[in-house]
Order: sequence, then structure tokens, then C-alpha cells
Amino acid sequence: MITTTTSLNAIRTIAEAEGPFATVYLEGRSPAEDAAQQVRLRWEELRRRLTEAGAEDAHLQPLEDAILVEDIGEVMADGRVLVTGSSGLLLDAPWDAALGAGDAAHFADEAQLGPYLRERFRSVRMLVAVADQQGALVRQVVVAAQHTLAEQGEQEIGATSDESVHKPRQGALSHNQIQRRADEAVKQNARGVAEHLETVAGDWDPDLLVLAGEVQGRTALREELPVALAEITTEIEAGGIGDDGAEQALADALRELATETGAQRSQELTERFDHGRAHRLAVEGIGAVRGAIERGAVETLLLESERQAADEAALIAASARIDAQVGVVDAEVHDAIAAVLRFEIAEDAG
Repeated sequence: MITTTTSLNAIRTIAEAEGPFATVYLEGRSPAEDAAQQVRLRWEELRRRLTEAGAEDAHLQPLEDAILVEDIGEVMADGRVLVTGSSGLLLDAPWDAALGAGDAAHFADEAQLGPYLRERFRSVRMLVAVADQQGALVRQVVVAAQHTLAEQGEQEIGATSDESVHKPRQGALSHNQIQRRADEAVKQNARGVAEHLETVAGDWDPDLLVLAGEVQGRTALREELPVALAEITTEIEAGGIGDDGAEQALADALRELATETGAQRSQELTERFDHGRAHRLAVEGIGAVRGAIERGAVETLLLESERQAADEAALIAASARIDAQVGVVDAEVHDAIAAVLRFEIAEDAG
């Protein structure tokens, strides 16, 4: 089952911190030989904007320390979203916005996290296992449609059985024992991969487990998966590691899967909102949403995909403080903001 919302727990520390806040979005770009100089120039422009907006050194220095690091090529390639408050650096995360979004800097009473949350909602965390009968190459990948794949980890899980996985070519009875041993070796190897996947998933909480690679390896691995992983598993035909063609086919398949998943999320969330409106469990508009938050009634804050609400940053922070979720809808709603509620509230709540 695909999760249709994103937790606001990751920004609760920011929501509960003392402001004002400096928020910086540094667009990811292809690294170049003069990456250090490029990033420095971009940071100087962002620093100028923040200074003009009233930011002081207590906000600016932690940002500079996080951006002008030794491995500055990684900062340039991944992009960054950073937030500082009165207590220092509060957020330093990759910013995988679509190329062309540009850099941005804000200094305000609330951290400006709408773009970051929209991007997180569009991104799909995929635990990818490219399997064969010997084991699997396991990757942790964050995928957004039309974006570069952000790989966060890779492990090669080899055979755990000492037996050969190759079956005898002839069907003679004398070969039955060899065949059984080969079948058991494949099963044991798959079991080792499944155990590793379960461990990684427990720490990383993926949206999807994607099985790729050869059919026999995928089949054996699927049969060994625990129920919790089986419920989020999908298979793709692409696979194979070691040449550019296979890697490109795999990347294309994962991006297509991310597009489908994003569309499914938005559709399901829109249906939840429509159902909520029909049963007095949804509101829209700044006043109504603010009133629902004040009553602790908001289960999921809904942001429009392309428009930002006038008071969005404050409503996001307030929603985080009541343990709400956040989602993005493609439909147009009043004031570009809405909410699905935990319980019905009075008509005059907004």
C-alpha cells in the first residue's frame, strides 16, 4: 500500500524553535571543475539577500558553514535546503528540485518549507533489489519523476549457500539430488537477501520495494519476503548491473514507477478530501484551516501542487505542532490550502 501523505515530524523541531528563521534553497546542478567558485558566488548572492532582509551573523554563519564544505561538489550536485533559527542550524537536507527552479533565500518569522514539503511528497523512497540466483545488489534510492535519481546507499548481498545454484542439464534420476541441492541453494540465497531487506526497511522506511533483475532471482526472493515487505513490493522487467544500457533502463523504469506512484497518491488524497467534504470532515481556505488547527482537528494539511497559500508557512508550522500529516493535491482549493479532519468541528470554526 502506497502512503498518500508525508509526516511533519521531520520539521517539528523547526516548528517549535525560536525564530525568526533563515531558509535557503540551493538548486542542484551538474558539478564542474570550478564548483567551489560557483557555489561560493551563489552563496554570496543568497547571503546578500538575507542580510538585506534583516538576517544577522547568528543566522548566516551556520548556513555558510553548511554550504562551503570540503566536498562542495556534492553540495552542488545534490542541492540543499537549509534552515537556521535563533539556536543555529535546524535543517540541512538534499534539495532535488527540478533543474531551473533557481536558488532562493527567505528571512521571516516562520521557516519557508512549502517547496521542500511538496518535493518530499512527490519523491518516492524505493528499496531496489536487482536479484539473481546468487544474491542481489540492494540500493536505497529516492526517485522523483523527471529528476536525477538520488542514491542513498548500495550493498551487494552475495550467496549465503556454499552449494551451486546450477541445475543438471539432463533429467536423469541420478541428478535429482543435485537439482534439489541447487533449488535449496537458490532459496537460501534469497532468504539471506530478504533478511537484509527487512533490516534496511526497518531503519529506512521505504515507500516501495522494487524487485528487478533476472526472473528466477526475483521469483525466489519474492517467495521469501515477510508480509510487511510483500505488501509494498512491485516488480519491473529492467535489471542487470554493469553496463550503461542496463543502468539507464533501470533508471527509466524507476522514474516511470515514481510518476505512477505520484499520480496514485494525488488521486487517493483528492478522493479522501472529497469524501471528507461530503461528511463534514474537511475544510478549505485559510480561515477554516487555521480554526481547525487551533482545535487540534487537522489530520492532513493539503497544499496545492502549484500555488502557495498566503499564510502557508505559519499553517505548516502549526500543523507540525499538532502531529498532522501533509499532502499535495492537484485540484484547486480555496486560498490554495485545505485539510482533512480528525473529527467534525462546528460550522463557525473558521
